[in-house]
Amino acid sequence: MYKNQLKAWVLALMLSAGYSVTTVAQDNLVNSLKLNASAKSKELYTFTDVVNIENTSVKNQGSSGTCWSYSANSFIESEMMRMGKRPVEISQIFSARNAYIEKGKMYVRMHGAVTLGDGGAFHDVMNMYRMYGAVPQSVYDGLNYGTATNKFGEMAAVQEGILKAVVSNPNKKLTPNWEKAYTAAIDAYLGEAPKEFTWEGKKYTPQSFAKEVVGINADDYVEIGSDLNYPMYEKFVLLVPDNWAFNQVYNVPMQELTEIIDHAVNNGFTVAWAGDVSEKYFSWKNGVAFVPEKDWEDMSAEEKEEMFNGPKPERKVTPEMRQEAFDNYTTTDDHGMHIVGIAKDQKGREYYIIKNSWGTTNDYKGYMYMSKEFVKYKTTDIMIHKDGIPKGIAKKMKL
Repeated sequence: MYKNQLKAWVLALMLSAGYSVTTVAQDNLVNSLKLNASAKSKELYTFTDVVNIENTSVKNQGSSGTCWSYSANSFIESEMMRMGKRPVEISQIFSARNAYIEKGKMYVRMHGAVTLGDGGAFHDVMNMYRMYGAVPQSVYDGLNYGTATNKFGEMAAVQEGILKAVVSNPNKKLTPNWEKAYTAAIDAYLGEAPKEFTWEGKKYTPQSFAKEVVGINADDYVEIGSDLNYPMYEKFVLLVPDNWAFNQVYNVPMQELTEIIDHAVNNGFTVAWAGDVSEKYFSWKNGVAFVPEKDWEDMSAEEKEEMFNGPKPERKVTPEMRQEAFDNYTTTDDHGMHIVGIAKDQKGREYYIIKNSWGTTNDYKGYMYMSKEFVKYKTTDIMIHKDGIPKGIAKKMKL
């Protein structure tokens, strides 16, 4: 079946079954943050770099929930720099395309009991790197559907339509063809993944490009979280909807999350960060996130208006406070970004310098300053090279 015929067939199937094409969740998240801003924030904050690790240019994930791929591939590009390599922009959508195929297989194996959508996790990028390799952005940009930036709403709905039709099992036995149909639908939107390509005058496969040009060892990277429900320094399955692969992360006390990040950044390692950015005290426009002393509901109108106008006192986050927020859904796994440094404000408080993937439209041209209390409170997990972990903590983790 030709791909455009397949697309038309799937859309008809979805409409007849009552499906509708919905907006991408990431769009809703970005739009919800537009009011989180103060008028004079940049004038009233003075940030001074303590450490600022070299990183590649800020990208824009567009209308897609691919922050996990953009941030993890940005992280890998910085790893190339740390290793003394010349960085190349790695195709974020190549990682995502392959993850969507594997997620579809898992969805069917689990009879539909896995979250769909275009979200994912850092380990998805590393897992796809192991399985499929990597390609440059110039070889595979994924823009095969008539727009200049990612716009995944229709594709996500098509994926859902196919997979829900498959698990409904109308033939009373799965055919051997559903994977071909599902892959063809993805490739109709993103383009077929190259089996071989030429880059800078040399021929590569995705696997040889990963080995010879990118050159990282995916087994050197670990994910770390903090959850009071599990033993410390052991692995547990991070229970967030986008962990469709059911991968495990290491568990450490909350305080050690920032100790690990501090040690890593101060020794030249960047860190991939995942967590909650849907709070009123996270401002993408102003490029600041912190934990105010008062809850939003207890603030006066003036306090709300002035929230990001210069440094404000912060609450001290406790492990119990963090755990309660995760368990009652006030901390959710919204977004992935890339920690590339540490800075101080004019009062001496330290923040992490965060590289985002929403373009360069905010006050700091795509970067943000996130307080350490915010990171303690709202992190779901981080990914880091194992050598960036303090030796004492690494020993407890048996690394």
